Amino acid sequence: MLYEKDAYIFTSESVTEGHPDKVCDQISDTIVEKVLEQDPNSRVACECFAGKNFLLIGGEITTQAKLDVEHIAREVIRNIGYTDPNSGFGCDTIDIINKINTQSPDIALGVDIGGAGDQGIMFGFACKDTTDLMPAPIQMAHALTYRLAEVRKQKYKDVLGPDGKAQVSVQYDGVDRVVGVDTIVVSTQHAANVTLDEVKDIVKNEVIYATFDRSLIGPDTKILVNPTGRFVIGGPMGDTGLTGRKIIVDSYGGFSRHGGGCWSGKDPTKVDRSAAYMARHIAKSIVGNHLAFKCEVQLAYAIGVAEPVAVYVDTFETAKGNMSEQDLVKLVKEKFPLTPEGIIEYLNLRSFPYSRIAAYGHLGRSLSDVYCPWEVIAEI
Repeated sequence: MLYEKDAYIFTSESVTEGHPDKVCDQISDTIVEKVLEQDPNSRVACECFAGKNFLLIGGEITTQAKLDVEHIAREVIRNIGYTDPNSGFGCDTIDIINKINTQSPDIALGVDIGGAGDQGIMFGFACKDTTDLMPAPIQMAHALTYRLAEVRKQKYKDVLGPDGKAQVSVQYDGVDRVVGVDTIVVSTQHAANVTLDEVKDIVKNEVIYATFDRSLIGPDTKILVNPTGRFVIGGPMGDTGLTGRKIIVDSYGGFSRHGGGCWSGKDPTKVDRSAAYMARHIAKSIVGNHLAFKCEVQLAYAIGVAEPVAVYVDTFETAKGNMSEQDLVKLVKEKFPLTPEGIIEYLNLRSFPYSRIAAYGHLGRSLSDVYCPWEVIAEI
């Protein structure tokens, strides 16, 4: 049963792969991926800090793998599109500082016996807004930024720059159904010799109208393209970037709660990452099996302890039949492995292409061909 409430508007944002924070996420996750390819039992917590003409790579890595992290970073930056040596962040000309250390042996004590690498809380969410069971605002925002990057790479490399972002305000009726789009905002970096009218024409016709179901865009829908009027200086040249600063973009666009720990740059023994993926898998399975219209799952861990200290399920009064939330908690504990090692094996997280989900969201992923085990609906 759905409970009526007032109609409302909810807004989420996404950013392109050239956004300074996403540059850092992609470098960190590529390092995680390359380390685990050589040594699946590695411990990785890799952070990046990017600014004008420099990149700092730090964190803790304990591994048998042999990597040239500077080369990895330059190739990621090159593939994103920052190749101009005069841009302030050219892949071949920036200074790279490597400050990677090994993991603390105190943390390793608990992880080596299968415990969580830290205390923490992780949330997973699913709802029937979209076929991916993701909230519509974040899914729409990702679709825009993904298309913006696609258009840039295919047709407008000399016109549009790698940095960009989108924001979508979605209209809901009184029973949580999407009925329209109130506002669309897209900002994209562009070449200095390109006019605002040219940018607007490309974004409206080849990004927005090519992405959206036109039935959702009405005569009152507000479309704002580069509202400041100019966006030439972008990427780490215009704003410093940090790994893990886009955790809401990575997850549910603010539609669901977030425990606070970022996902990029971490090997799967870190429950910030692995338990968040499992919580999404559980929530999606509950909704996908029609046990609720929407669902949020929380998992909580203590450092060095394998089993979660708490499991919480909230269906927002949308559970079907006589199934209570206490029943769902019991079902979750029976059906899903919840220890760090159990989650890693169940979702096969030691051999996953993490770099390919470091932009445009870690969840949903209908935009790409990346197979994410946590997006499978389990039979329960």
